[in-house]
Amino acid sequence: MRNLIDPWGVSCEIENYERLFTDFGISPFAEILPKIEDPHLYMRRGIIFGHRGYDVVLSAMNKKEDFAVISGFMPSGKVHIGNKMVMDEIIWHQRKGAAAFSCIADIESHSVRGIPYDRCKRIGVGEYILSLLALGFDLDRGFLYFQSENRRVQDLAIEAGTEVSLSEMSAIYGFSSDVKIAHMFSVLVQIADIMQPQHTDFGGPKPTVVPVGADQDPHIRLTRDVAARMRIFSIEKRTIEGRHYISVRLKKPEKDALDELASRLPYETRKYERHIDFDFEAGDGDIKEIERIVREVEIERGGYGFFLPSSTYHKFMRGLTGGKMSSSNPQSVIALTEPPEEAARKVKKALTGGRVTAEEQRKYGGEPAKCAVYELLMTHLIEDDAYMREIYEECKTGRKICRSCKELAAELMLKFLKTHQEERENAKERLREYDFGRKWLSYVV
Repeated sequence: MRNLIDPWGVSCEIENYERLFTDFGISPFAEILPKIEDPHLYMRRGIIFGHRGYDVVLSAMNKKEDFAVISGFMPSGKVHIGNKMVMDEIIWHQRKGAAAFSCIADIESHSVRGIPYDRCKRIGVGEYILSLLALGFDLDRGFLYFQSENRRVQDLAIEAGTEVSLSEMSAIYGFSSDVKIAHMFSVLVQIADIMQPQHTDFGGPKPTVVPVGADQDPHIRLTRDVAARMRIFSIEKRTIEGRHYISVRLKKPEKDALDELASRLPYETRKYERHIDFDFEAGDGDIKEIERIVREVEIERGGYGFFLPSSTYHKFMRGLTGGKMSSSNPQSVIALTEPPEEAARKVKKALTGGRVTAEEQRKYGGEPAKCAVYELLMTHLIEDDAYMREIYEECKTGRKICRSCKELAAELMLKFLKTHQEERENAKERLREYDFGRKWLSYVV
């Protein structure tokens, strides 16, 4: 189980997602799905299977309150349909009202993969940024950046580093004694990426969601811990012997901070050396008001007041040749920048969940749960749920053979990539409208 979740993709292929609920404390996404208005197809179809703390983001979304979405891409190769899943989730949240952030993780790429910064820049713009814009990311309401060009992120990484020990990193990531310090620092930069949307430069603390694959959960867990440690106050709701009360504890040596907080709270408080308590019987709305006041005092005193970052987790895509999709095996993956005709050819040769012969297929039915072509249709190519159910039933009952599904998927993939690549050209024109965009385009000329 130690290697089940590996953020750098060395050996991560998850076969039993249910185990992540019990072994790592990830919550089932299906439990909150009914509360989401017009959910993304990844949500509807169980492709997004889990979350941490998404309830807070969902509440802000439904109440039209401030919230943010952040995720990033390590520029190490071609942008592919697996990366598209994260892009789709960022854009969906942006359209739901989120302040949208996305980074090119060039510090991570350089530190972990040894890729030179100039190549990171070329890949970052030429592959990832253009595809993100082509899929619908709105630059006027979003923030794109390179880690190496963002001083705010670098400063936050240093602050995060004051809260994390070497032994803790080793326990979480399995770092051995020969791991380079730059690799460890890249973890702190990723923590800073996740916390940046809550910086006062962007309006201050707000619920923030990080859409990722399940392999990135170690980063999420550590960032949630660090965000809590960087708070000046902690808030606990307790019930002891039938008595309900709130305890606000001072976590850092801030002189007179408790006195200031007590003077702002609309309750009679009991003050102690490091915490204040007060009786409390009100509902969640009043809890939010208390949290707001605590954050207000904290920020006035130079603190961050972070919300714990939330996360959603999507399943890995099956490789076209079976097993995990990997850019190191070009035949297993479809790049968003490859010739559409080549992608269609790969789809027609993909491994399916069909039987050995058409006769056996009609007799026993196919196995869509094992089919890379069905997964392409379900994840990227068909929006209509009723149509997908029809394809599933026809496959299971043997009324549909693999050739027809391959032809359908190949045709749809050809059409999608042609349109996407046209939109990538349009994205270049949009980038030229911005000073930073013209600078970024110079990386790929």
